[in-house]
Amino acid sequence: MNEQPAYLLEQIRAHHGGRLVLDLSQLSVKSGETLCLIGPPGAGKSTLLRLLAGLSPPCSGGVALNGGKLYCTLISVALRRRVTLIFQRPLLLAGTVLDNVEYGLKIRNQSDASRKALAILERVHLEHLGNRPATAISGGEAQLIALARALAFQPEVLLLDEPTNNLDPARVALVEEVVMEDHRQRGTTIIWATHNHFQARRVGDLIALLLDGKIVEVAAAHQFFDAPVDPRTAAFVQGKMVY
Repeated sequence: MNEQPAYLLEQIRAHHGGRLVLDLSQLSVKSGETLCLIGPPGAGKSTLLRLLAGLSPPCSGGVALNGGKLYCTLISVALRRRVTLIFQRPLLLAGTVLDNVEYGLKIRNQSDASRKALAILERVHLEHLGNRPATAISGGEAQLIALARALAFQPEVLLLDEPTNNLDPARVALVEEVVMEDHRQRGTTIIWATHNHFQARRVGDLIALLLDGKIVEVAAAHQFFDAPVDPRTAAFVQGKMVY
């Protein structure tokens, strides 16, 4: 595994509607690592992912992606092209399902985009929907298409904002399988927000608990769940924390 940090965040503060929603003194994510963010609704997980995607700058502090300042230098645009965020509610482009997946291939000037897009759709078991309008599919199908489109970009960093929240168990398993296979094949850095403890155990190298915009504890998955250091982590893992 490459030891160079994919991300380095220092003294991050972010506000929304006059309220402090993120307050991080320091966070480092290694290249090729899988970090799961867990925490109750409103803890700051989505805000953090948008910040890491370059979509929402912090009010203060620094964010470096592969050594380049994400918000402070001209190289930030090029760096952001190497990061893809999959939202909890997928945003699809106009056109067909195939058009959506081809998009990432075409902007990279890859040849035979249609064939490659179909192969990616096969990975999520939706090749039969290639010619269907993207507006005429179910929510679960839309989430899988958003995943296929993200994989077509071949990002160095894949950010996932609770993408399996509204999926049935079979599709949850499919998303996990496809994401982790891509991780194994390409060494993708993955930062995955989830409220599902079992999912975090399955996919995370490291687990981070966010509460009120602050990181309470970051640890290897086995330590986080079996021997947490912070009593708030223990309470959250055991389901004793009321929120």
